[in-house]
Amino acid sequence: MHLLLITPPLTQINTAYPATEQLTGYLRGKGLQCDQMDLSIELINKILTRECVSQIFDIAEGVHVSGKKAINIRIILSNKDFYTKWVEPVKKFLQGHDSTFARLFANPQFWANQKRLPNPEDMEWDYGTSGTFNQAQYLCTLFIEDIGNVIQQCISPHFEMVRYAEKLCHSLSDFTPLDEELAKEPNLIDKWMLELLEQKISETKPTHLGLSIPFPGNLYGGLRCAQYIKQKYPEMHITMGGGYVSTELRQLADPRIFKYVDTITFDDGELPLERLLTGGELIRTMRLDNNGQVERINIDSKENVAFSEIGTPCLDGIHTEMYLDTADSANPMQQLWSNGHWNKMMLAHGCYWAKCTFCDTTLDYICRYDHAPASIIADRMEGIIKQTGISGFHFVDEAAPPATLRSLSEEILKRKMTVSYWTNIRFESAYNNELCFLMAQSGCIAVSGGIEVASERVLKLINKGISVKSVRETLRNFANNGIMVHAYLMYGFPSQTEKELYESLDTVRQFFEEGLIQSAFWHRYAMTCHSISGQEPQQFGAKHIPQPTGTFANNEIPFTCNGSPDWSRFERGLNLATYNYMRGAGFDVPVKQWFR
Repeated sequence: MHLLLITPPLTQINTAYPATEQLTGYLRGKGLQCDQMDLSIELINKILTRECVSQIFDIAEGVHVSGKKAINIRIILSNKDFYTKWVEPVKKFLQGHDSTFARLFANPQFWANQKRLPNPEDMEWDYGTSGTFNQAQYLCTLFIEDIGNVIQQCISPHFEMVRYAEKLCHSLSDFTPLDEELAKEPNLIDKWMLELLEQKISETKPTHLGLSIPFPGNLYGGLRCAQYIKQKYPEMHITMGGGYVSTELRQLADPRIFKYVDTITFDDGELPLERLLTGGELIRTMRLDNNGQVERINIDSKENVAFSEIGTPCLDGIHTEMYLDTADSANPMQQLWSNGHWNKMMLAHGCYWAKCTFCDTTLDYICRYDHAPASIIADRMEGIIKQTGISGFHFVDEAAPPATLRSLSEEILKRKMTVSYWTNIRFESAYNNELCFLMAQSGCIAVSGGIEVASERVLKLINKGISVKSVRETLRNFANNGIMVHAYLMYGFPSQTEKELYESLDTVRQFFEEGLIQSAFWHRYAMTCHSISGQEPQQFGAKHIPQPTGTFANNEIPFTCNGSPDWSRFERGLNLATYNYMRGAGFDVPVKQWFR
């Protein structure tokens, strides 16, 4: 048996999503044949070529575009020669293969689409006279976004550079819209994707195809690939898993998905895939039974590989030279998500706290906490560096355990490893000044974490296990040691008041003004079926709005809460205030004024 694991389009373009790397490392360690492909980045690399951009523009010139984006599209199309000439040098620059273009690309006058550029004052504010390289990356990012906009407006309305058909697949309780879209003829982007897939199939000759679907923006691409394989290689077994699958499809009842795939696996994929390949007893797997109905095989199995035994991720087949460093913000903390080829790995499995009432704490990837000694983690880091030649790490934990960060920092220093890293944490008192100093010395450059609602009553209600006072002290410890901080923020939790929202925003304002956080993002609370607040809404003064269970995806639950304000009124003001705070402005503006 020979498995080919694929990350279908589209995900972020600066580094690989790590699921296939982890699974490939484990399965090869068991002596099984396993290859992998990041079809997402390979498709982006194909699109960003002279030949393909020329084809895109040729088709687009025959398409009538109306609406707000029509003028911008016409400007881009009128500069076809500029885009086809410069697309490959821009790609090469963003891949880090030719930095000599920096000064040319940093010059706003160089670019054809002047309408797309920010005003000179904003550019000066963001980059000054010393940020030539970052400014060049930013303007190059706008350039490739222009190409993406042409694709979206003229070829595939579902296309975005880092996600594909996400809106179509988001909250997809009924499979029909996606099934109907897949029944259409593949568009130009789909055809290129399938050509790349065919090349890999011909090269590796697998018996099994595994689709990793971490997000809604990968589902359409994954099923389009599966559809092609079913038509051309009907004997090949297709299986699908990943974060989206494990979160959204647990109540799947619609058998139509099995026109495209043979099996669907849930939660950690190491054992389900190993059993599938070796003919062992299947676990956490769905398939069709002999009557054409969805069969659940050991769906609640708790059997898993210990975190200490999952092995080192394998990057064979991942072309690190293809990834592009983009810059959609001048903020150095925010740039970490899109800039830099970070080696992604976990310090531990699950969340050691797993008590927050808004979080999906009943799902395995959160509720099952398992860890490994620092020596094993450091061994894995060294193994990855040996494969990639890259020493930057993004630890993608739900919340990295402070005890593990302490022991790992000591291990890094003991081995004299030269690394940099950032990770997601909980802002708790364990991060005292001494630990933050140790982390900084070992290479920690940034942390991100949920402050959520900077209001004492609501923090208790969501069982966050922190207070505004303790968060401030923790943030100061990071700031004192030069570690950047990004804060996840939330509004609209049941029973939260308008006054508490203003208090929360004002606290965030203070954190920015004091230099305790460098960036932040607000998201509106969503009630999910995997959270305590979703399963017991009455505890929080909320009530489900009755609706039938979806036959395909199920996650978010509509709800009402007596006395709650219209939270849609606050999104723009929160984003505007935070945008200004991140630029060091607006601290003297009364918080209520942002919402006028």
